[in-house]
Amino acid sequence: MRIYTDEIINAICLNMAERRGVMPTDVEVQLSWEEEYGYTAEVWVKGRSQFIIEANILEAIEQYIFKQYNLRVFRSNITLDADEEFWADITE
Repeated sequence: MRIYTDEIINAICLNMAERRGVMPTDVEVQLSWEEEYGYTAEVWVKGRSQFIIEANILEAIEQYIFKQYNLRVFRSNITLDADEEFWADITE
């Protein structure tokens, strides 16, 4: 299974909205990859910015796959990659 940028962003938005007690529409996400830090995302919740690391992104994807696809996957089954867009390969 593979999900792309939009679904990864949706996963992070839903995860952060649940954590912060806000609506998913109150969350904005910008994904990035840097050689020094790996995969990260800058997240804005009601105008306040924070950076999350790859472990947080994988957690959000793990929960998203369970809630949206009713599949139980673990972080070790998720591989992030990027080219012109981001994607996550998920093995069951």
